[in-house]
Amino acid sequence: MSVFQELHGKYIEDLEVGMTAIYSKTITEAAIEIFAGLSGDTNPTHLSNDFAKEERFKERIAHGMLVASNITGVLGTKLPGPGCLYMSQTMKFLAPTRIGETVTTRATVTGINLEKNRVTLKTDCFVGDTQVLDGEALLWVPSREKM
Repeated sequence: MSVFQELHGKYIEDLEVGMTAIYSKTITEAAIEIFAGLSGDTNPTHLSNDFAKEERFKERIAHGMLVASNITGVLGTKLPGPGCLYMSQTMKFLAPTRIGETVTTRATVTGINLEKNRVTLKTDCFVGDTQVLDGEALLWVPSREKM
């Protein structure tokens, strides 16, 4: 077996509607600071306690896109996994995520288009029982038949 075969995720023929995978990650102070540096989003809502305590949530919160980036963690490593390519992502932020909270992201296959190698997945992020993000992803997934 080649390294390519060992590293590759699921092919489109391996997928079924209803398949689910999860990925969990704790939002740390370091992650917020690194994300601010990488993205250029230095909004003090995420970085300044003094500023944030006067804002809507009364404390610092994680960048919404930092939370959303957990979606690519589950898609790119678990379902479908290595070899898939993002085509689009919709999302709606439902609640804030705070420093120290663990985000659990669930991806569920909702549709498969074998002719176009496309898979649609429901993408949800939770902190405990609270849904913080609701979304949908469209991916291109390779076919074993066309390799």
